[in-house]
Amino acid sequence: MNILILGSGGREHALAWKISQSHHCDQLFIAPGNAGTAAFGTNLSVSPTDFLALKGACITHNINMLVVGPEEPLVKGIYDFFSTDAALQQIIVVGPSANAAQLEGSKSFSKKFMRRHQIPTAAYAEFTAANYEEGETYISNHSLPVVLKADGLAAGKGVIIANTTEEALNSFKEMIQGKQFGIASEKVVVEEFLQGIEVSVFALTNGTDYQIIGHAKDYKRIGEGDTGLNTGGMGCVSPVPFMDEAFMQKVEETIVKPTVAGLQAENLTYYGFIFFGLMNVNGTPYVIEYNCRMGDPETEVVMPRLKTDLVGLFAAMDNGTLADANISFEERSAATIMAVSGGYPGDYEKNKIISFPANAEQLKDSMLFHAGTLQIAENIVTNGGRVLAVTSLGSNIKEAAEKSKAILENVNFEGIYYRKDIGYEFAC
Repeated sequence: MNILILGSGGREHALAWKISQSHHCDQLFIAPGNAGTAAFGTNLSVSPTDFLALKGACITHNINMLVVGPEEPLVKGIYDFFSTDAALQQIIVVGPSANAAQLEGSKSFSKKFMRRHQIPTAAYAEFTAANYEEGETYISNHSLPVVLKADGLAAGKGVIIANTTEEALNSFKEMIQGKQFGIASEKVVVEEFLQGIEVSVFALTNGTDYQIIGHAKDYKRIGEGDTGLNTGGMGCVSPVPFMDEAFMQKVEETIVKPTVAGLQAENLTYYGFIFFGLMNVNGTPYVIEYNCRMGDPETEVVMPRLKTDLVGLFAAMDNGTLADANISFEERSAATIMAVSGGYPGDYEKNKIISFPANAEQLKDSMLFHAGTLQIAENIVTNGGRVLAVTSLGSNIKEAAEKSKAILENVNFEGIYYRKDIGYEFAC
């Protein structure tokens, strides 16, 4: 079949790498893609949110399956657009309906969903301009730290962890009155801070059945030792040593099953990935967020460890046989390290020429995934804050991370920075 992936980051490069290996895949297209995805398919100069242009591309290239990478087109209703258009409704769309995508698109919606279905999560309250003073009183009396979340999509920047009441009140004012995140922060969720270790679990579902396809631990802070500003992700490891069979059974019984059952009970059409952002609090998992797609850089460690044909799983999701699918994993560990532009996550410059290892295309047990890159004539240049990721497999996390670091030592562009301690807690 002909498959179209939407997106342009490291997640989409990893999906293209994986999908291209499937015997079900005849031709692969990526819109808009990046300099790396071009090695696995044809990049199309189409925005993931330009639904009419995507319709034209699907018809032109006889697309049979659409795999949606980023959240924005899902929240804006791409599934609904395709499923109600006579020319497109035979295309398998890997992604939920707009109503179901509210699990990510609205923090308020997701918290209420979890409350309705008794899914463990942090205590919370929500406020708008209409009850602003009530929110100030609530925050003033709240224990510290306290978490403030913009209700809508805010490009990964809508979460504030305040360590003082003054900081919390200032952030609250900036979000609602200062419209810090535009319409995304017209409503703010104020949440209990959970002390623990943040991890992620990934499932594929058709809204009735599901399969867990991997788990990972992301490193969001820019500085080594988990210091400094939050980023979109500086690296990732999988499998996480403490996420053993007992812990994963808790995740499945208290979180995954009730979530899928809730989707079914509320008639929320959901075909695609669910990202469960979890906090491990002394061995008990709590949901801190849902995403309605794969994460980045988590995809870059989950896909290399998933041995099952991904397109085959998508087909099973569509035809009702997902429950019968056999999922198998690479036994080795995977570690991803992200190389970023100088100045990231603040201001940074683009169009820096990247030099790669001479044998970049034949790396043994390692994969180089492009994120923010662009091909200009003979050069590949930086085109974003997070530029590229190296994922390696090893007998343990330490070995995998060392392999990735060794490769990154031979990658260069002006201002390159990457953390050298990814997986540090598991290095012994």
